[in-house]
Amino acid sequence: MRGSTAGITDGLKSTSRSYFLLLSFLDILMTTLVISPLVISYWRGTWFLMDIYLFPESPMRTALASIAIGFLPIFVFTLLQGAFADWLHPSKHRLLWYGASRLYTAAFGVACVNSWRGVWKTLDLYTGLETFEVSATTLFGVLFLLCIKCLRNISAVPFAIVTDRPEGYFAVPTMFKTSPKDNNIVLYSLDCFFSVFIIGSLLVFVWRGAWTLIDIFLFPGDPVFSAWYSLVIGYIVVFTTFALQPVVKKLVKKLEGFWRLCIVDAYLIFSFTGTINVWRGIWNLLSAYFIPSSPTTAAWVCHVGCFILLILINSSNSVLVRGVYVDAEEEGSKCVDFPCYYLRLFFLARRKKHLLRQFQKKQIHSLKRRKSEVDGYSGATESSAPQKSKVEEPPV
Repeated sequence: MRGSTAGITDGLKSTSRSYFLLLSFLDILMTTLVISPLVISYWRGTWFLMDIYLFPESPMRTALASIAIGFLPIFVFTLLQGAFADWLHPSKHRLLWYGASRLYTAAFGVACVNSWRGVWKTLDLYTGLETFEVSATTLFGVLFLLCIKCLRNISAVPFAIVTDRPEGYFAVPTMFKTSPKDNNIVLYSLDCFFSVFIIGSLLVFVWRGAWTLIDIFLFPGDPVFSAWYSLVIGYIVVFTTFALQPVVKKLVKKLEGFWRLCIVDAYLIFSFTGTINVWRGIWNLLSAYFIPSSPTTAAWVCHVGCFILLILINSSNSVLVRGVYVDAEEEGSKCVDFPCYYLRLFFLARRKKHLLRQFQKKQIHSLKRRKSEVDGYSGATESSAPQKSKVEEPPV
């Protein structure tokens, strides 16, 4: 769900400023009001299906099963990302790539939900739901992520979406940026292990803690009103975060080092308060209002229906939690630029095609002109050459 935005739409910034701002505003609306509810609904549906079918009678077994179903496939997908990219590419067989890539996303999505559910349930079992214990585990997760400069990985929709573009479809950035092409499979495997198991678990520490603390303090006696309150607070914070983005961008451009990192992390934490409230609000409102008489049907509809809708709008990869990104690693203000590109990517692709066609036309015109010049030069050379006079033969 999270990601880097370095240079992703630089091609559109050469157009008019008002046009770019309009597309940016429409992208925010698309991300917050369409893609985010679909992603959250998918996660809720998948989570509830695991509650229903995966050892519902045993909290410990269901937690361990989710950990196994979740982390092992994610580790394999991360380890073999290069192989997937080599095996599957639209230039080789477009229909095969499309079907296999969506099956990959479906399997990866179920694995992501299970990995989070497994760690979440385990923390519930061993640390409890009391305020002190929850606060301690949350603080531990936040401080650990701050120390290794990975706090930005707590971001999710509505501040990060991923479209289903072929470019980098199977890419999973790791913490230490190693590669299987480095000819050191041991270091690469350890990097994948740390990125998947350690960073992935720490993210759940933070999310579970924030979610549970809101449950404790925000109208705990009225779950429905608490959900509505979370939704309103969440969207207010989300739109405020986007509104503050130009100011924060100017600030981080001027700062360097420690203080720049502090501003970036503070901005990320503020955005996270909006993220967690939007997720909690939509999640609990679905429980209250969406087919409450049949939780199983509601879960299947959310899981299957929302995933299909995300495929249709080319955003199914938004359900995935994959990759590790470092805080403030991009230059300038791009470190606080949230990856919420939908319409901008669409129009950027159209602009690239238009520019490519124009370039090809110019090349063809240039080649034709050069050919005509060469032909004209050859004709002129032949006409100016001295003609050999015909010698008359003497009469016999």
